[in-house]
Amino acid sequence: MRKWIAVAAVLLAVAAGAAFLWLGGGEEDAPRPAFFRGEPTTAHYAPIATRAADPDPLTAAEMFPTGSVTAGQSTLASKGTETLTDCVPAVWGSAEAAVAGCTQVLRAHYATPDGRVSGQFLIFNLADAAAADGLVAALENGGFVRPAPGTPAGFDGSRSWAQARALGHYVTVSWVAPVGGAGRVDLTYPQVAMDSLSLVIQRRLVR
Repeated sequence: MRKWIAVAAVLLAVAAGAAFLWLGGGEEDAPRPAFFRGEPTTAHYAPIATRAADPDPLTAAEMFPTGSVTAGQSTLASKGTETLTDCVPAVWGSAEAAVAGCTQVLRAHYATPDGRVSGQFLIFNLADAAAADGLVAALENGGFVRPAPGTPAGFDGSRSWAQARALGHYVTVSWVAPVGGAGRVDLTYPQVAMDSLSLVIQRRLVR
């Protein structure tokens, strides 16, 4: 009987540790989303499957052409953008190795007018589609992106939603969370609004 109790205690400890890594990030300043969806690239993005076939660098003006994003009744306004040529500081954990060969990451921070929801969008410029799929897998298993500069202290990673898409040799990440612990916040439309920025990359298919 004592043996089974000891085994049960170990299993509970392992489960609790896994939950902590998923919800808390495993790093004090690097939370993970509570709900994550990752998508590998598809044949649709064959024209931009490699950086060699799509060599022009991304620009903030291209990726963030307006000061806000909207879906349904949810609007999030831009609070700042930045372009990094070193992709490692934008991620942590297994994602650090997965961004080898990444030449730039564009990152933007958004918020609803009432401040109840904070969102961010990132796009990574990788060597090819295989590298992009590898980063999506790393974001799902053992690593994730770091919060963008300006993210409020109340950004609640334990209730956040995120989606990562491999689009040819690019990876986009949209991530939204309620700010503060009071009340229930529906993240459906904020998440759709943030992810809509991924559509901008479609223009590169017809260049």
